[in-house]
Amino acid sequence: MGEWTDKAKGRVKETVGVATGDRELEAEGKADTAKGNLKGKVEDAKRVIKDALDGDKPRRDEP
Repeated sequence: MGEWTDKAKGRVKETVGVATGDRELEAEGKADTAKGNLKGKVEDAKRVIKDALDGDKPRRDEP
């Protein structure tokens, strides 16, 4: 699943777990939210690396 899907699913599980007193469901929700956050950080890192590598190449509009 995607970053936003994991975060949303995690928040729902966590909220339902807190509301019902289900600590296991709450923990699953926290884990899903963390997984979504990690996916976001990985995508950010990939973007930074790609931009850094692309920065070494001359652009088409440069002589």
